[in-house]
Amino acid sequence: MSENLLNFIIWAISGCLIIAIGISSFFSKKQAGFWTNVNPPPVKDIKGYNHATGKLLVLFGVLLIVLGLPILFDKSSVFIFLSIIGVLILTIAMMAVYIFYVDDKYREK
Repeated sequence: MSENLLNFIIWAISGCLIIAIGISSFFSKKQAGFWTNVNPPPVKDIKGYNHATGKLLVLFGVLLIVLGLPILFDKSSVFIFLSIIGVLILTIAMMAVYIFYVDDKYREK
């Protein structure tokens, strides 16, 4: 097995773990947490909040796997740079969507 394929498999497993966390959040009866080591905020609709958080995490995991596809190509490929920058932008975008959409919509005021 080539080194590039092994690296992509590890990358894809990481994305699949995030997808699994998203699915778990989607079907959770208790309020799902988004930030690590922080208690979730009080929300008015737990089911809607969990669905929004779960969908966000599943989408993040899928896009993370897609951004890892350039790993399969030659290591000197310029597309690796796109993976690195893409993950950075994707992570910031996910946090922004959570703060400005999910948290704002479901937080008790």
